[in-house]
Amino acid sequence: MVETLSEKLLSWASILEDDTRAQAERTSQLPFIFPHLALMPDAHLGKGATVGSVIPTLGAVIPAAVGVDIGCGMMAVRSGFTVDELPGDLTTLREAIEAAVPASVGQGNQTLSGSASQAVDELRKLAADHQWDPDQYDPNWVYQLGSLGSGNHFIEVSRDEEDRVWLFLHSGSRGIGNKIASHHIKVAQELCRRWWIRLADPELAYLVQGTPEFSCYMTELHWAQKFAAANRAEMMQRTMACFTDWIGRPFEATETIQCHHNYTSWERHMGRDVIVSRKGAIDAHTGVPGLIPGSMGTASYVVVGRGNIPSLCSAPHGAGRLMSRSKARHKFTQQDLRTAMAGIEFRDAESLVDEIPGAYKPINQVMADAADLVEITHTLHQIVNVKGD
Repeated sequence: MVETLSEKLLSWASILEDDTRAQAERTSQLPFIFPHLALMPDAHLGKGATVGSVIPTLGAVIPAAVGVDIGCGMMAVRSGFTVDELPGDLTTLREAIEAAVPASVGQGNQTLSGSASQAVDELRKLAADHQWDPDQYDPNWVYQLGSLGSGNHFIEVSRDEEDRVWLFLHSGSRGIGNKIASHHIKVAQELCRRWWIRLADPELAYLVQGTPEFSCYMTELHWAQKFAAANRAEMMQRTMACFTDWIGRPFEATETIQCHHNYTSWERHMGRDVIVSRKGAIDAHTGVPGLIPGSMGTASYVVVGRGNIPSLCSAPHGAGRLMSRSKARHKFTQQDLRTAMAGIEFRDAESLVDEIPGAYKPINQVMADAADLVEITHTLHQIVNVKGD
């Protein structure tokens, strides 16, 4: 159920910390917010802009309102297999996926597969068409395509309510997206200083439509969003190949869904064309398919949008953190993680304790809060979880 926190701030979050609300209120007070900022059920404190917020703007864009993992999102594929057809040795499958998909901070490919090389060529052409070169940020970006990253990024094998097997993954634009975003956040901050614009938070620095800086950011932002989608597609292809080798039968995808949850797009709301920046939120226009993962030991959801107008046709992107990583590491132990992950094949590592389900909001509460935003079509439960440090 929606709650009006102020004239420019609506919230669907039944669990909302005071500092998160204060951060969202600061953002909502910027003069170019139209019609209002929408807080999703999984909202939590972020850098600059709140994670789990939908920020529509007129004539300006806030680079930190998308964040540094441009294009982060999910991809899911439903197979033709059911759980009772799977071999018993899930560890072999997990280790095969870990070997096929580089994970953890700074990890990338040593060489590129044919499909990754083709995607890189297409991305190079796209950048050249707009007269810029991603090598200026990092010449090794090509080797990041097909890599997972760390933190809450994952690859999972799951079962749905009919025991059908799904592959589900979460990742974004990796190091190249981070460097693009970080550069343009600094550019926006320098311009706001030069123009004597006072901001409640320097991370809310913005770029004005019609300026070269705005055009440059939007061009590179949309390139990074395409990189992120290509990255997920490459990882999914490798995961499907691992699954095929493990089960000994061809993998046939019967349903495929891809969606961003850190991105910007041009949309029309309340009779105006606006720039919508979703930082930890998915597109939930009527009939649009989406994915909402829980934490590493809880349910995830395949959904379709309800087109809720006050939410700016948006929905949550996941469970949302309940506590910081450092607090989670102090509160929970590796044995707590083992208990939470009972029945799921995962890499039993102390470095993953800060990803324990208890560090996140209860996904069932998030989905209850989102009842007016999306309709659940499938509920997924993990069988195998793959994460980087």
